[in-house]
Amino acid sequence: MIGGLIDGQLVAFLKRIEQRPRDAASELLQQPILAPGFSPPTRISCVPLGQDARGDTVIMQLDIQQIRQIVTAQLAGADQSLEGVRAAFEAMGAAAIMPEGVKVEAAEVGMPGEWITPDEVDGDRTLLYFHGGGYMAGSPASSRAQACRIAIASRARMFSSSYRLAPENPFPAALDDAMKVYRALLDQGVDASKLGLSGASAGGGLCVAACLRIRDQESGLSLPAAVGVYSPWLDLVSDSASLLRNDDPLCQTAPVQMMAQAYLAGHDPRDPLASPGHGDPVGLPSTKILVGGAEALRDESVAFGEKAKAAGAEVDVEVWDEMIHSWPAFAPLLPEALRAIETLGAFFRERVPC
Repeated sequence: MIGGLIDGQLVAFLKRIEQRPRDAASELLQQPILAPGFSPPTRISCVPLGQDARGDTVIMQLDIQQIRQIVTAQLAGADQSLEGVRAAFEAMGAAAIMPEGVKVEAAEVGMPGEWITPDEVDGDRTLLYFHGGGYMAGSPASSRAQACRIAIASRARMFSSSYRLAPENPFPAALDDAMKVYRALLDQGVDASKLGLSGASAGGGLCVAACLRIRDQESGLSLPAAVGVYSPWLDLVSDSASLLRNDDPLCQTAPVQMMAQAYLAGHDPRDPLASPGHGDPVGLPSTKILVGGAEALRDESVAFGEKAKAAGAEVDVEVWDEMIHSWPAFAPLLPEALRAIETLGAFFRERVPC
């Protein structure tokens, strides 16, 4: 989900990073990049320059304020059309810095997607990943880099799935497609007890909604072993205090509310299958939610975590100080992005048997 369209300048900037990383960043920031060993002003420690981080060689580091500057500058005056937003997601995916040590193959498992296979996989551990994009944009290709990093960190093979997009295909199309993929994986022999769900933004919400549907409506299906998501969209009512007050460059109020209306198409936004934050967390798989402390969707994750804690459900919400919406997508440039991915990987390695 983004607050506007990221234009060709940012795509070009990302492509220049691998060639002349410090010059590329300084060009936009008009200030020198901090020297190796700096500590950003958050409670999450950073990865030293040059250190491998599960498939990544860190070629440059930016702090979250520098990321904010870059994103804000590139969103100014951007094209807001649906076609433009979708094109921007694909362009960003094409420009993303891919990690090493992973193979990606196009495939169809209920829906078109990609099998992602790291060089190192523990047994039969499998993940199913759903991309973000406000239910209106995005694809396995646009989220390939971050999906690969999560697979590598989790030592798991992963199917990164597409789903039909709004407004052409409103609720419950995306959820129906998610269930179709889930069933297809089980039909192909994937053991639900060795399967985890992961996703970002709308895709993160889709993971939780799928578990609610399996628990409540799909008596013949087993729940997955675990759910690990970041910046999930859990409440399409879209009126939380954090959404209204935060200056999140990637998740602004008006676009979020527009995307919610497009996906719901008149459906009740408090339906837990559309807004899983309104659902009962009791009986869900072990769930890890990472959310930025400065992001627009913070409050809905925190509220869901508090409800789960009160009910005794196994839902752990981590709030990452100063981080904005979908900050793990800025790996390997942002140290906290790499740390977040490793946090999800450690969670899946612990909670999804191999």
